[in-house]
Amino acid sequence: MNWDQIEGKWTEMQGRVREEWGQLTDDDLAEAKGNREQLEGKLQQRYGKTKEEARQAVDDFLAKV
Repeated sequence: MNWDQIEGKWTEMQGRVREEWGQLTDDDLAEAKGNREQLEGKLQQRYGKTKEEARQAVDDFLAKV
């Protein structure tokens, strides 16, 4: 699945995102609105990841779904 598909199905995908990153709040997901860069920023904030680590985490997530 690519990011365009996730963005288009964001409401449905929020559950999977929460399963992957449980520290993200509903507000975090609402703010991201399916925007990859926003999600990566939230991962940096909540998990203390670098930009590269957050990008890799999202890439890994995409490979799973």
